[in-house]
Amino acid sequence: MSPILSLCVAASLLTIVAAPATPARAAVNDAAVAGPESGFVPSDLFKLQGVTDPQISPDGSRIVYVRSSADVMVDKEVPTLWLVDVSSGQQRPLVAGRGSHSSPRWSPDGKRIAYVSSNGESSPQLYVLWLDSGTSVQVTGLPDGPGNLAWSPDGRQIAYTMRVPGEGMKLGSQPDNKPEGAKWAEPLEVINRVTYRFDEAGYAKPGFDHIFIVSADGGAPRQVTFGDFDDGGPLSWSGDGKRIVFSANRHENWERDINNSEVYSVDVASGAIAALTRREGPDGNPQLSPDGKHIAYLGYDDVNRSYENSDLYVMNADGSGVRLLTPKLDRSIDAVEWAGNDAIYVQYEDGAKTRVARVSLNGSVKPLVDGLSPGAHYDRPYTGGSFSVSRNGRIAYTSGTTSRPADLWVSKGGSGRKLTDLNRTWMQDKAMAPVRKLAVTAPDGRPIDAWLVTPPGLRPGQRAPLILEIHGGPNTAYAPVFATDYQLYAAHGYAVLYTNPRGSTSYGEEFANLIDRAYPGQDYDDLIAAVDAAIADGVADPDNLFVTGGSGGGVLTAWIVGKTDRFRAAATQKPVINWISEALTMDSTPFTSRYWFNKKPWEDPMEYWQRSPLSLVGNVKTPTLVVVGSEDYRTPVSEAEQYYAALQIRGVPTALVKVPGASHGGIAARPSQSAAKASAILAWFDKYRSDKAPKAGE
Repeated sequence: MSPILSLCVAASLLTIVAAPATPARAAVNDAAVAGPESGFVPSDLFKLQGVTDPQISPDGSRIVYVRSSADVMVDKEVPTLWLVDVSSGQQRPLVAGRGSHSSPRWSPDGKRIAYVSSNGESSPQLYVLWLDSGTSVQVTGLPDGPGNLAWSPDGRQIAYTMRVPGEGMKLGSQPDNKPEGAKWAEPLEVINRVTYRFDEAGYAKPGFDHIFIVSADGGAPRQVTFGDFDDGGPLSWSGDGKRIVFSANRHENWERDINNSEVYSVDVASGAIAALTRREGPDGNPQLSPDGKHIAYLGYDDVNRSYENSDLYVMNADGSGVRLLTPKLDRSIDAVEWAGNDAIYVQYEDGAKTRVARVSLNGSVKPLVDGLSPGAHYDRPYTGGSFSVSRNGRIAYTSGTTSRPADLWVSKGGSGRKLTDLNRTWMQDKAMAPVRKLAVTAPDGRPIDAWLVTPPGLRPGQRAPLILEIHGGPNTAYAPVFATDYQLYAAHGYAVLYTNPRGSTSYGEEFANLIDRAYPGQDYDDLIAAVDAAIADGVADPDNLFVTGGSGGGVLTAWIVGKTDRFRAAATQKPVINWISEALTMDSTPFTSRYWFNKKPWEDPMEYWQRSPLSLVGNVKTPTLVVVGSEDYRTPVSEAEQYYAALQIRGVPTALVKVPGASHGGIAARPSQSAAKASAILAWFDKYRSDKAPKAGE
C-alpha cells in the first residue's frame, strides 16, 4: 500500500468544446454492420460479465460471489449475488432481483449470508438470507448504507459501519421575516473541513462514520463508537464477542495528518476504545485470529516518500509483541485473511502478477496461486483481483485472461480450477486482439515490462498505427489482463503498447521510488524506449504514432508532447497540468505537498512549475485532445480546462471532451460513456493518420 492517491456510444453523451476543425473520420458503427460481427465493438460493453468479491463458505464447500453485468436500459453495472457448489460447479442466482446486491458475508456456521441490497430508490440496507429456506429478511432501516459487514463469532449479531449525520458550521442566517409562500434562495453552505469533497462521493455531508451492531434476526441497531472521527473497516470480532477491532485516524490533527491511522479495539458493552498501535504511519486492515490471541494487520513507517510497501505485522490481542512477518518480501500486501490460528493468507502484486500466498507465524512465505485479475472496471488492464479462504485453506479467487474478464476459480494451493465461464457463449466466436510481452530496455539499462496488443488478423511483417497508452497512479501497475479500451482500439486497426515504467508498483520499493520527488520527468525515457522497441519489433508504424493515458498517464501524455513531436496526435485524459493548482483543489489537499514535493506551493513555486506539463505547453505542436469527467475531484476539471485554454491560445489543434456526471474513478463506469470516450479518442487519432485517406465528403 502506498501513501499515494491514484491520479488512477452515443455522441450526445459527451460534451465536446472545440475550435472549428475538419470533420473526423467516422469511427466504427457497429449498428450498421450487417450480420454477425466478429470484431469487438462498442455495444459489446453491455454484454460483459465479471466475477468480484468471491466469498467461500467456512467449510469450503460453496462460494457466493458478486456477478457484475451491464443493464442496457439504465446504462450501469448491476451487481447480483450467485452461489456456486465447489464440488459440482453448479451455480444458481441467490439474490438477483431489482436493484443492486453486494457485500455477501457468511455466518460462522455457514447457514446464512448477510449482504447489502438496494432497490435504487432508497438507501441500501442490510439483509440476511437463510440458505435452507431461501428466505431473505431486511434487518435494518437505515438512513445511509451500511459497510464493512462482520458477523459475531456466535452468529447472533452483525457489526457494520455507517455515517452518522451531523451539523456543519453555521455562520449568520437569512432574514427572519420571510413572507408566507415566498420562494427564497437556499441557505448559505458553510464548509470548514480540510477535506471537504471526495472523488465519486462528491461534497462531504456533515457527520462521521461509526461502528454499529444489530441482531442478525433484526431489530434496532446500537451505535458502538462515537466522536468526530471516521471509524473504518474491516471489522473483526474477538472470539468471546466482547470486542471489535478496527482502524481509524483518531489523532488530534487527523484532518491534516491524513496517513496516520491506528488499529483500535472497542469494548462492545461500554464503548471504551484502546489504541493497539502507536507509530507515525498507516496501520489498518486488522484481523483477529480465530482463537483471539493475535491480530494481523498491514502498515508501514511513514517517512513522506511517495511510495512505501505495505507490510504484514502480527501482534498480541492487547497490542503487545508486535512483529514484522514479511521483512524480506519486497512487495506491498493488499489483503489479509486468517485460515486457522497459525497461517495468514495475503494478496500482493509481484512483477505485474497478482498472487495469494500463505504466511506462517514464523515469517515463511509460500506462494499458492497467481494470475488474479479484476472482474469489473476493465476499461484498462490494471493489476488486482480478490480472494477469500476457508478454514481448511481452500481459496476462492478471481482470474481472467487478456481476452476474457475475470471468472471464479478455486484452489487448495495447486493448480486452480475454473468454476464459471460467464462470457464464453457470446465471446467464443469473437476475433479478440492478441497480447504479447515486448522486451524493453531503458537507456540506463533497466528492463521495463511492456505488452503489445495487435489488431486481429494483422499479418507478419505488416505494420499498424501505434497507440502508446500510459497507466495512471503513477504508483500502480498494468498486467496482461482484459481491457475493453485496447480491444476497441485494436478492432479499429491500431496496435496498442502499454508498459510499467519506473514508478510502477509490483517491482519493489526501489523501482517505485525512482520517481520520488521527480515525477513526471524520468518516465519519459522508459516510454520512448518502449515505442522504439515496438517499431523495431516490426509492428509499429513509425510515421503513425499516437499517445494517450489517464490520470498519471494523462500527466505523462501532456509531458511527452511538450518534449517531442514524434506523435501525430495525443489524448490527455483527466490530467494534472499545474501542480500548484492541483495541490490546492484536489479532493485530499494535504496530500500532494507532503508526499510529492519537499515544500508547500507558496514556499517553492518554481519546483511545482518545473514539474508541471503546463510549463512545456509553449513547445507543443501535437494535436491534443483533452478528456475529463465533469465531476472529477481528484484531478479537477480546472486542470483539463487550463490545458485546453493554453492550447487554444497557442493555436494548437485541440478539443475538450467532458464526460457528464463522471468522477475521476468513474469516467468509464457507465458502458455507453466508456464506449463513447474510446470512440472520441479514435476519431481524434483518425483525423491525423497519414496512412488513411479521407473518405468522400471529409
